[in-house]
Amino acid sequence: MQTSAQLAFVLHSRPYRESSALVDFFSPEGRFRAVLRGARGKAGTLARPFIPLEAEFRGRGELRNVARLESAGIPNLLAGEALFSGLYLNELLVRLLPTEDPQPALFDHYALTLQALAANRPLEPLLRAFEWRLLDQLGYGFPLDIDVAGQPIIPDRIYRLLPDAGLEPVAQLQPGLFHGRELLALADANWDAPGALAAAKRLMRQALAPHLGGRPLVSRELFMTIKEPPRD
Repeated sequence: MQTSAQLAFVLHSRPYRESSALVDFFSPEGRFRAVLRGARGKAGTLARPFIPLEAEFRGRGELRNVARLESAGIPNLLAGEALFSGLYLNELLVRLLPTEDPQPALFDHYALTLQALAANRPLEPLLRAFEWRLLDQLGYGFPLDIDVAGQPIIPDRIYRLLPDAGLEPVAQLQPGLFHGRELLALADANWDAPGALAAAKRLMRQALAPHLGGRPLVSRELFMTIKEPPRD
């Protein structure tokens, strides 16, 4: 069975048998894996991350076959920190997205985020916005302006995240907690507010952690190695 042509991006690929590759694709239809035969030829040069593709697949279920693969636009050329950021997004999608689960809105957001990374826009707001969209699309989102009891977030109060419920007020500030004013800035996507970016990074790490199963993200570890200062 051959499906109609669809837009797709490669999230990850690895060698398979003598000349094929197992490729994780992301399309508006969701994430799925397919066998790409002749991966050392022209198709193999396209089966790389961040290239907009038009593809056709045969079969359904856990493993499909690539019937056709063509370029569908200008590759998003990522380098340096933008490259590691793109790999981080790909790893999140591979780790968290269930297979065969259509995600057209998330696919569009991903494509726009890659374009923004290629244009060298500031990384942190792009990453935090994508993490939030991913959590929300998977049903793990929570309000940023209302606490677990349904009360408005108060700027001068302190809150902690209960990943399965939302934000809960606490009596005093401790490491890993959040000022209400920071949360309200995030609710408005006001990245220029004092402490907003740092709070967003901390909040997203806490929100994602339960869904990553305790396994570290390889892309995050690689990113940290390039951020470390050189040793004498």
